[in-house]
Amino acid sequence: MSNALLERTEHCTDDIAALDAQYIMHTYNRQPVVFVRGDGQYLYDSNGKEYLDFLAGIAVVGVGHCHPKLARAIAEQSATLMHVSNLFHNPLQARLAEKLCRLSEMEKAFFCNSGAEANEAAIKIARKWGKQKRGKDCHEIITFSGSFHGRTMGALSATAQPKYQEAFAPMIPGFRYCQLNDLNALDDLISERTCAVMIEPIQGESGIKFASAEFLAGVRAFCGEAEVLLILDEIQCGMGRTGQFLASQSLGISGDIVTLAKGIADGFPMGVCLAQGEAANVLVPGDHGSTFAGQPLACAAALATLDIMSEEDLMANAAHTGAIFLHNLRGLQEQFPETIAEVRGLGLMVGMEFALPIARLVMQEMLAQGIVINAVGDSILRFVPPLVVTEADCGRVVETLRDIVAEL
Repeated sequence: MSNALLERTEHCTDDIAALDAQYIMHTYNRQPVVFVRGDGQYLYDSNGKEYLDFLAGIAVVGVGHCHPKLARAIAEQSATLMHVSNLFHNPLQARLAEKLCRLSEMEKAFFCNSGAEANEAAIKIARKWGKQKRGKDCHEIITFSGSFHGRTMGALSATAQPKYQEAFAPMIPGFRYCQLNDLNALDDLISERTCAVMIEPIQGESGIKFASAEFLAGVRAFCGEAEVLLILDEIQCGMGRTGQFLASQSLGISGDIVTLAKGIADGFPMGVCLAQGEAANVLVPGDHGSTFAGQPLACAAALATLDIMSEEDLMANAAHTGAIFLHNLRGLQEQFPETIAEVRGLGLMVGMEFALPIARLVMQEMLAQGIVINAVGDSILRFVPPLVVTEADCGRVVETLRDIVAEL
């Protein structure tokens, strides 16, 4: 980092916090740390302290912070062409769409800038398809308890958690909420008005909660029988995090629509809505669009990210290292059965649930010891590290957790 950049960034935490409080809307409960640099699985604060990052910007930084190949791709593209309107062909966008379709086993892509936008595109596709299929009343979308699909109004209306919705009511009509892992409840809700079922194979914001493989298979079968679309929200659980490109591939099902974001460009803002079959051809010119979506700079970042994932075999590392991490955390649960209620996960998407409301305290103690994790509510810890982490990194996290839990 240049001296000039250090001078601009390495202010004391109190000064930055004061500026934040004065000029930024208070939409986040920030921790008292100012990160100024990243390298692989490590972050560095304004005082030079090193942190092992097991949050990765919430499942975003898959290939690690500031990977040289990614940084080079962004720099070279920024000096060539950063943006051009989607009214013209974009060679990087076309190549990226091909790669994503092959990896996801989908047919066509719509690019956007975030996960919420990807889900908005999926909702629009489903509703237009439903009206074409059965008429104007076929517009309902079924989602599941504990889901989180984004904070824009359509995605928020799809999110089956009142705590996110109440302040912004009324929600957009046409969403029905079903209990997760209850096929009988789903059967009762599907009707001629249903155009789609929307589900996260693994719920991230609710604390790494799984739709069971049996339930997902049942959902897929129900959608086929009722002729409704299945939308898989893989914004947090996709991009190789579970050991395969999509979590649904790990769990043995396929969707008509798949949404991705977070790790797709390793932190550069991008999202994508992928579709196959009839859903792939619903939207026509004028139906949907985005000024910045799929711009050359974002596509260069995403292409480099996919190349790195392949070259460094990061999906295999997620499966292997994640299995060891999960095993060792379950050993910790056996050691402290009255404190740790459950450990669950797949690949490098892992949750630990406490029997007591101590998750935020543990998170703060871990941060003080140089490890970044995340508390989901009062009792659940979330671990979604970069896919480059090692067995030794996981061992350090487990040992630090053991010391903290033992002291508590």
